[in-house]
Amino acid sequence: MSKDILMVVTNHTKLTDQHKTGLWLEEFAAPYNMFREQGYNVRVTSISGGKVELDPNSVPDEETPKWTEARLQLEDTEELTKDIVDQGYDAIFLPGGHGAMFDFPDSETLQYALQQMAENDKVIGSVCHGPAGLVNATFEDGTPIVKGKKVNAFTDSEERGMELEDNMPFLLESKLREQGAEFERGEDWTDYSVRDGKLVTGQNPMSSESTAQKVIEALVEF
Repeated sequence: MSKDILMVVTNHTKLTDQHKTGLWLEEFAAPYNMFREQGYNVRVTSISGGKVELDPNSVPDEETPKWTEARLQLEDTEELTKDIVDQGYDAIFLPGGHGAMFDFPDSETLQYALQQMAENDKVIGSVCHGPAGLVNATFEDGTPIVKGKKVNAFTDSEERGMELEDNMPFLLESKLREQGAEFERGEDWTDYSVRDGKLVTGQNPMSSESTAQKVIEALVEF
């Protein structure tokens, strides 16, 4: 049975004037391909719409043909709106890139989308910095979506290892813990992802495929 997946990506493009950022390519392209291979309908949106910039460090030196279709989806994205959210999806997926730390947490539309997905018991997936979208996401009664849930994301030690912690509005692991998440992690820079019911989270770019696979498994089971 076909499933409908809503993917939401960042539009934020810089940490400082000298340090560009954006969407991390693998975290979008690998899950996108896996969802399409399952025959799922994938709708790609971004926080403010238009062309989505990639973090320069995520772009391979050589062309990666298997990601060509995915990259084409980023040339002119739809802006995420409540009307889009209300069309009904089986899952939402949030790729990362440091940009997500800036425009995901305070997007009222993304918070609305996550609340609707959680209230309707749909699958929520995110990887690396994508879980930044979850830090302010709540159920209608104000309870954080991540409270009491096993959750994973880009770790504080990985952020410090990149020496970017001072450029971040907060440390993602710490913020998720503050929201009551039961944070689980693997070794730095290794593939690690966690599924707690219909909530799926992954740690870093290397976790892109395993996170997407857990989303697929959740969709198959439910």
